[in-house]
Amino acid sequence: MYKLFFRLVFKRMDPERAHYAAFRWIRLAARIPVLRTFVAAALAPRFKELRTEALGLRMHGPFGLAAGFDKNAVAIDGMAMLGFDHIEIGTVTGEPQPGNPKKRLFRLVADRALINRMGFNNEGSAAVAARLAARNPVFRTTVGVNIGKTKVVPEAEAAADYVKSTEALAGHADYLVVNVSSPNTPGLRNLQATESLRPLLTAVREAADRTVTTRRVPLLVKIAPDLADEDVDAVADLAVELGLDGIIATNTTIARESLGLRSAPDLVGETGGLSGAPLKERSLEVLSRLYARVGDRITLVGVGGVENAEDAWQRILAGATLVQGYSAFIYEGPFYARAIHKGLAARLATSPYATLAEAVGAETRKKAAL
Repeated sequence: MYKLFFRLVFKRMDPERAHYAAFRWIRLAARIPVLRTFVAAALAPRFKELRTEALGLRMHGPFGLAAGFDKNAVAIDGMAMLGFDHIEIGTVTGEPQPGNPKKRLFRLVADRALINRMGFNNEGSAAVAARLAARNPVFRTTVGVNIGKTKVVPEAEAAADYVKSTEALAGHADYLVVNVSSPNTPGLRNLQATESLRPLLTAVREAADRTVTTRRVPLLVKIAPDLADEDVDAVADLAVELGLDGIIATNTTIARESLGLRSAPDLVGETGGLSGAPLKERSLEVLSRLYARVGDRITLVGVGGVENAEDAWQRILAGATLVQGYSAFIYEGPFYARAIHKGLAARLATSPYATLAEAVGAETRKKAAL
């Protein structure tokens, strides 16, 4: 039903306009008590065997919504209603910013992919923090906050800008993510180099600890799939050295040539980060490499090309404790999370593993033993 609706309605709409239309419907449904209860019962069934502990948090399951969909924390209950076990909001910057000029979001339907050059459009850390502080949750869910650099802030002053966001948002975050991997903010990816990343993560960790004294706010870093293998290793080693809680692998890619894209050349040639199915192979490679390097010392989150339960299962076997999706949600619709949960429960039941935790990294460990 949704796929027919997508072809007849959403596909004909501007992608950003369609996004906000769907967003309004989700938010409206979550405000109506009887309707949201009915929707959650249909789309967010709970499977006890999928209960997950990660980052010191207990979650209904391992599958969450990646950052980018809810930039300003306006639809957390709506996305939980649709079955996502954790919601990562943002990317939020220290200062409010409109993002890049439109048109800035493109569908590559033939490739089940998106290209975006949104440019961290958001209301800024103070506004988002106020919204989170005033929130009266309807559904219990885990809320991550993804922070990035304000565009006008020079690269040399990036740490102070991240600290500003941390001081505003850490107290409202179940976990905090430092995003240094979007291709749409000039100079941002330069911060992935370990000589820049070390002082940045140290400053954010200290700010989080200074701001929130009653608990430890887990800190993760999100990296790009375009890093060379040796740079992936360097980030992994740095994360362990600094006592980071996790790594999210991966963000969007600027690659085009090696992905076998079938969409029209004018679409493929649009600048920005590409997400969705074409990212699947490289994201899985990066995840496996990270797990081989860090093992169970830190939590890994697998994202990029997760279209179905098999993709999520492969991420878990590769080393992900948590898995996220976004682009496939656009193509699969409201039953996306439900299908992944049902499929994961079925795969676990027929696997040799008693629990999901036992399955995490099993395939990567098996390959290392050969």
